[in-house]
Amino acid sequence: QVQLVESGGGLVQPGGSLRLSCTSSRNIFSINAMGWYRQAPGKQRELVAAFTSGSNTNYADSVKGRFTISRDNAKNTVYLRMNSLKPEDTAVYYCNAVVVAGRVEYDYWGQGTQVTVSS
Repeated sequence: QVQLVESGGGLVQPGGSLRLSCTSSRNIFSINAMGWYRQAPGKQRELVAAFTSGSNTNYADSVKGRFTISRDNAKNTVYLRMNSLKPEDTAVYYCNAVVVAGRVEYDYWGQGTQVTVSS
């Protein structure tokens, strides 16, 4: 079982920055993949950025060059630094962790944090 606690969302003007944090109850070395998804009203949840195997990262094309995912292993925390925010980045952002045990893949989600980009 993995519990994920997110923080850092809020209201920001276009062009501004925010940093989201996601702290895991489990040592992140034992997590196979960990990252961020978002869901805007009326849209499907989509990948934003994630660590996949090892230190490999994967970003949505829409955020490349603006968002950076990072982690602090000692704190079991993954961050999402979001720069040059646009109104279309407005969404609920969810932290996700994937743990593979044998042939079974377990997906864990945080409660979500709202990011609103508006003037």
